[in-house]
Amino acid sequence: MEIKVAKFGGTSLACAETFRKVKAIIEKDPSRCFVVVSAPGKRSAADHKITDLLYACHSRVCQGGGYDDLFALIGDRYRSIAAALGLNLDLDGLLDEIHQRLPYEQHPDYAASRGEFLNAILLAAFLGYEFVDAAGLIRFNEQGFLDLAATEELIEAKLKPGMCAVVPGFYGTLPDGSIKTFPRGGSDITGALVARGVKASVYENWTDVSGFFMVDPRLVDDPKLISLITYKELRELAYNGANVLHEAAIYPVSEIGIPINIRNTDCPDHPGTMIVKTIADLESREVTGIAGQKGFVVIQVEKALMHSEMGFVRRLLSILEELRISFSHMPSGIDMVSLVIHKAELNGKLDQVLHLIRERLNPDKVEVIDEIALIATVGLGIANRYGIAARLFTALAQEKINVRMIDQGASGINLIVGVESGDFEQAVKAIYQAFVS
Repeated sequence: MEIKVAKFGGTSLACAETFRKVKAIIEKDPSRCFVVVSAPGKRSAADHKITDLLYACHSRVCQGGGYDDLFALIGDRYRSIAAALGLNLDLDGLLDEIHQRLPYEQHPDYAASRGEFLNAILLAAFLGYEFVDAAGLIRFNEQGFLDLAATEELIEAKLKPGMCAVVPGFYGTLPDGSIKTFPRGGSDITGALVARGVKASVYENWTDVSGFFMVDPRLVDDPKLISLITYKELRELAYNGANVLHEAAIYPVSEIGIPINIRNTDCPDHPGTMIVKTIADLESREVTGIAGQKGFVVIQVEKALMHSEMGFVRRLLSILEELRISFSHMPSGIDMVSLVIHKAELNGKLDQVLHLIRERLNPDKVEVIDEIALIATVGLGIANRYGIAARLFTALAQEKINVRMIDQGASGINLIVGVESGDFEQAVKAIYQAFVS
């Protein structure tokens, strides 16, 4: 029997109307046996995401303040969905239990996870499916990292062929039984893990767009849809800012070759984008997609004869490790190395980083370039096609956009340029037009 895992995002489960759309999608294909859900998203631009309200509740607790007003908004949302769908559930009992427990939780993970927990209970009742708590399926180790082997074993044991179940996304448990969440957007990861554990034929990720576009539709009008893309290409694009699918959701299914299908809840008949391991016809593909992000800082460290100074780069990176800062890229030359770091990682630590670099490495010069945006042009054929880089840089030159950094990954499937943040939107449009016109 074919088994599909269908994950539905927050916009797909924001209100009773969207719940009905999800039910119609699931009932149309009986192979959609296992469903993974996010917490309710926004119903309008002025609305709140339930997860944001739950984080705010925890923040109020930490500050010693009351949170009844925020929790009332959460309760009202779930009650309104249940009433509109005609569900007979003890929601008040569940909400009271969560409300009473919040002050005793030191970390925000328990609070944040309750959005998915309650939404899965609602959808399971609406579908007539079994509710299976992710707390009994997803395992993290004592260091807070996913325990893939234990997770796979639990999913295989509890999600049996022939059953139909709804699983809340975003969280699991630590060895002591406490709740641990994935990063935001982590319901995608839960869906991938469930698909891996049940050996699904396909992992469907239902969202509010009809697949994966060659470029962000907010930057380019009516961009080209990517109908077929490889795991590697998608992971590169996701890492570099494309946000249709969480990058960490790719590994669990890619390792065993389960395709991912990005679909649109509002256009359920659209085939969307299929993400696969390999593509036979690469000759017709030049560039698969373009993605980027603003908000980077480049720290350039220059020192004569750096290349012959043993351990120089190791000592440089040890500073970042000591301060728990991750870097995104590290282009280098014979006497210079650059660290490209997102501002969110620095979090006010820039002066400390610069002080330690000067103290421990004695460089000739340290320069900081602020407000840099990175743009990644991705495609399996980039490394083996003549003229790709020439067309990209010509397009930027014609728009009088200065390139501050160039970095091509060892994989050969991406070409990354750094430009000033103020040129970001124009640069993305120029690169896109260079490869679609």
